[in-house]
Parts: sequence; structure tokens; C-alpha cells
Amino acid sequence: MALWRSSVGKKAVMAVSGLVMLAYLVAHMLGNLKVFLGPDDLNGYAHWLRTIGQPVLHYGWFLWLARPVLVAAVVAHGVAAYQLSRRDLKARPQQYVHRRRQSTYATRTMRWGGVILGLFIVWHILDLTTLTVNPAAEEGHPYQNIVASFSTWYGGGIYCLAVLALGLHIRHGFWSAAQTLGVNNPRRDRALKFAANALALLLTVGFVSVPVAVMAGLVR
Repeated sequence: MALWRSSVGKKAVMAVSGLVMLAYLVAHMLGNLKVFLGPDDLNGYAHWLRTIGQPVLHYGWFLWLARPVLVAAVVAHGVAAYQLSRRDLKARPQQYVHRRRQSTYATRTMRWGGVILGLFIVWHILDLTTLTVNPAAEEGHPYQNIVASFSTWYGGGIYCLAVLALGLHIRHGFWSAAQTLGVNNPRRDRALKFAANALALLLTVGFVSVPVAVMAGLVR
């Protein structure tokens, strides 16, 4: 497709796929915070997710329908980002001083942040979805699995590092998506930048609060 081959098309794909993932992250964070209400609430919430759509859908079908959408968003986002990065490097083989000064820390680390998040997604699935590397591995008991994972230094450490990278990625990505989709204008710029910062901070604090609470012994 001509649209996909163009830089504008790739940026649009990144923006839309990024917003899909952002919506998922907000919902996922809110679900994670149920860990502070105890095992019954969190495990009950996990069970409820598998009953969405019944009786039209069978048990667990909603999640299996949602997962391909998320996978497609992640793959489209990553492929578009990689191709745009390669195109940008070919077009500008030299890094200019004035451009470096104008770039924010989040902008300069977007590429490596994306790599970190990609690797974390694999780890997170193995840890809390397939339970392959989880120390507890109790099927149907997400509360116990979360506590077991974050009770280890590497489980909590990996998660916190990934969440910090996520916060920087969202802060820059939300603003970039607004520009790509033509939502921004001089009157909205301040509000959009505030929204980008607020979303990044909210998601970072919300996600990181769970492993910190487990490691501090507040959730056990």
C-alpha cells in the first residue's frame, strides 16, 4: 500500500496502534490495583474477565479475541517504528548539535525504550500469563502469582525498570500521536502536553506501586 510505504502512513499506524495499547494499559493498571483489596477481589476480577460475553461467548473467549488485537497493535507499532528509524538514519547520517539540544531525554531514548518494553512483554507473558518462570505458578490465582513474582529481587526489579521506560515512552508517544493525527494546535498544545505528562505519571505510579508494595511487605 502506498500509505504504508510513506512516512506519514507509518506514523499514522504508530499513532493508532499506540492509542490502542494505551487504552489497554489504563484498563490493565486499574485491574492491577485490585491487588490492594486482597486476593478475593483480584482473583475474582481475573475470573470475571474470562466470563465477559457469556452466554454468547464461551469461558475465556473474550481474552482470546482481545489478545490478537493487542498483538497486532504491538507488531504494527514496532515494525513502523523500526522502519521509520532506519529511514531517518539514512536521511540524516550525521547527528547535529542543535538537534540534540532540542531533543528531550524521552525523545532520545524512545528507540531503546521500545526495545526494553519489547523484551519485557516477553518476560511478563512468561511470568504472569503462561507462568513458565513464575516461582508460584498457581493457575487461576493471579494474586498469589503476583506476590510470588515481585517477592524476588529480579521480578520486582525488571518490572520497575520496564514501567519507568513505559512512562517515558507514553510521555513522548502521546504527544507525537496528537501531532500525527492532527489533534494539536496552538490552543490545545498546553492541554495535550499536560495530558501526556499526567498519563505517563499516572500509569508509572499505578503500575510501580504494586511491586513496591509487595517488596515492602504491604501486600503479601
